Amino acid sequence: MSQIETRQLIGSGLKQRTEEALADDFLRKAVAFTTDKLKTGKLKATDDFGDWEQWRERGRLIRTHVIDNLDYYLTQFTDNVSKAGGHVYFCCTADEAVKTFMELAEKRKAKLVAKGKSMVSEEIHLNHHLEDHGIEAIETDLGEYILQLAKETPSHLIIPAIHKNKQQIADLFNEESGESFPPETRVLADFARQKLRNYFLEADIGLTGCNFGVAESGSITLVSNEGNGRMVSTIPKSHVVIMGMERLVPTFDDLEVVLNLLARSATGQKLTTYTSMITGPRREGELDGPEELHLIVLDNGRSEQLGDPVFQEVLNCIRCAACLNVCPVYRHVGGHTYGSVYSGPIGAVLTPLLQQDMKEAGELAYASSLCGACYEACPVKIPLHDMLVQLRNRKVKMGLTPFAERTAFKTFQTVFGNVKLYKVAMNSAYYLQKPFISKGFIKKGPGPMSGWTQSRFFPMKPKESFRDKWNKLQQEMKSSAGSSAAPSVTSSADSKKRGEHHDH
Repeated sequence: MSQIETRQLIGSGLKQRTEEALADDFLRKAVAFTTDKLKTGKLKATDDFGDWEQWRERGRLIRTHVIDNLDYYLTQFTDNVSKAGGHVYFCCTADEAVKTFMELAEKRKAKLVAKGKSMVSEEIHLNHHLEDHGIEAIETDLGEYILQLAKETPSHLIIPAIHKNKQQIADLFNEESGESFPPETRVLADFARQKLRNYFLEADIGLTGCNFGVAESGSITLVSNEGNGRMVSTIPKSHVVIMGMERLVPTFDDLEVVLNLLARSATGQKLTTYTSMITGPRREGELDGPEELHLIVLDNGRSEQLGDPVFQEVLNCIRCAACLNVCPVYRHVGGHTYGSVYSGPIGAVLTPLLQQDMKEAGELAYASSLCGACYEACPVKIPLHDMLVQLRNRKVKMGLTPFAERTAFKTFQTVFGNVKLYKVAMNSAYYLQKPFISKGFIKKGPGPMSGWTQSRFFPMKPKESFRDKWNKLQQEMKSSAGSSAAPSVTSSADSKKRGEHHDH
């Protein structure tokens, strides 16, 4: 899939995808159930951890320091990867990263690539390119494998098949195997384990992402709750890592902090089941590991955010998905509604920036209630809600909003900036609303209000506004005070003079 096709997918049909998701009762229940579980687990894990806010601040400082000095740490990290025997490739665009990987695959005459979980490979749509070149790519993460069989993309950063139930998974496995499996977790997991084991052994290349690169040693850190990450990175002769250029920490002490933040924020665990630190390929005398290690460092729009006072902090993200689990929009519509690799609040900010496309991808900035729950959940304190507002502002300034919307807001500005026009508009509104009122509420709003009134009632505008009532009350109080006022000083003095004259 080309970049142009990807952008069209993101920009088109956001409203339609939203409506389809809202109409899917199972999807909504499944997403709400799982995100509730993850959110509850995170809260318990962070409470048990101690001063969570202090850890959040430590995480923010580490990530901010890295991004502020990214050139230094990238150089240190990649130099150490090379010293450890690895090969490093810097790629500015997704197309360059795909081309680099394809060249590596062609040199090794690869026919099978076993993939660990990698959102960056999803970002560059690597599977589509491998398929076009006749190379089979197998997702070995269970959730990713399920979606590959379903021909779908991930709908959550860490639980890609969050929207599937056991019966749906059983149906996919039955179709793949020609057998009849019951919808039982143990049975389904056993089938996947047996099926994927052969791919580990037969793969020409093992492909993974990188959760964190440790600059001081050139180590690549992988975390997962399945053993596939270790199998993919050790059994095939060639291990290829695709890493976003920002995914670094300076030292192992810093790694301890972000790993604690990641596990607790993502799944409520103290530590993920498998944490692997890979430094170079297999050395002489070692029993396992790949014969060669290749690291593809991807920019793809990330460097454009460096130095931006508003958006640079988005590069601090550690991909824990905590913001998805608390977002009221994501929890109602799931990840596929966003039409992009990265969903939820982080996706709504990151996708337009990486794509550098405010016309279509910028629409995602409106898929938010701006409640700020994402900021409160973020383990490194990224102010996503503020960034969403700034993205909307950017889209408005670029003149990319619909003509009707621009006209409406200009009219709003004119009316609310003129007292006389405002009064006329408010008085007219009472009469204009009458065709849409039922029992004191607007239940089928006209035009833009129809979206609001589909799910809630809008109270009608009363004939007399609060401002009118207040002004009337003030006038009544003044009138009442005037009629009962005591005689003035001047009147009393005149009366006294008249009395004195009478005495004489």
